[in-house]
Amino acid sequence: MEVGAHNSPRTVEEVFRDFKGRRIGLIKALTTDVEEFFQRCDPEKENLCLYGFPTEQWEVNLPAEEVPPELPEPALGINFARDGMQEKDWLALVAVHSDAWLLSVAFYFGARFGFDKADRKRLFNMINDLPTIFEVVTGASKTQFKDKLSVTAPGGTKAKPKMEKLPKPPTKDEGEALDEEEDEEEDEEEHGDTLCGACGENYAHDEFWICCDICERWFHGKCVKITPARAEHIKQYKCPSCSNKRARP
Repeated sequence: MEVGAHNSPRTVEEVFRDFKGRRIGLIKALTTDVEEFFQRCDPEKENLCLYGFPTEQWEVNLPAEEVPPELPEPALGINFARDGMQEKDWLALVAVHSDAWLLSVAFYFGARFGFDKADRKRLFNMINDLPTIFEVVTGASKTQFKDKLSVTAPGGTKAKPKMEKLPKPPTKDEGEALDEEEDEEEDEEEHGDTLCGACGENYAHDEFWICCDICERWFHGKCVKITPARAEHIKQYKCPSCSNKRARP
C-alpha cells in the first residue's frame, strides 16, 4: 500500500512534497470524487480507512495487517458513521481526521530521519501556509465577498477570469497612473484566501476560475476542465460534486 522505506522522503522539501501529494488526493476524495468515496464507504464492511498517496491519489481500504504499520494509520471505521450523520457533517469529520493523519505522517518522517528543531519548524510553517482539508471541504475559510467577486459571463454563468477587483481602478485618461505590479499585489492580498474547491490551493491573479451555481464554491477552470470559451455557453454551472449528487436514503 505504501512505498518502501528506501523511498521515504528524507529532507524537509521531500516531506513537504509528500504531504502535498497526499493532501491533494484526500481533497479529491472529499470533493470532486465524493460520490465514489461515498459509495466505497459501505457501513456493512469492516473498519475502513481513507488513505492519501504522494501520487495525488486516494483509496478506501482496510488498515495494514502489520503491527506496527510502516506509517501512522488514518482513522479507523470512517464508514460506520456514513448513514448515521448528515453527509456534510460526515465529510467534515473525515476531513478533520485526515488533517490529523497528514500531520502525523509528515512528522513521523521528521522524527525518523532526525529533523532538528529548525527543520521541524520550517516543515510546520510550510504546511501551515496551506489551508486544511477541513477548511477546503467545509468552506470555513471562504471569504464573505463572493458576490463582489462574481463576474457574470454571457449565458449567466459566474466566471472569474482573474478575480479582478471591483470596481476597477481609474484609468490613465482619468488622470491617474496605473501601477500594474502594485495592483496585482493588492489583488492577491484581497482575494488570496479564496480556495479552489477541487485542489484547495489559493487564488492566483492570472488564473481562470468558475463558481458552482449550486454550492457556490469556486474552482480553478483547469481543475474541473472548464475553459473560458466553454464557460460562456454554460447557463448554470454545476461542479462535479453537485452533478453527481442524488437523493440518498
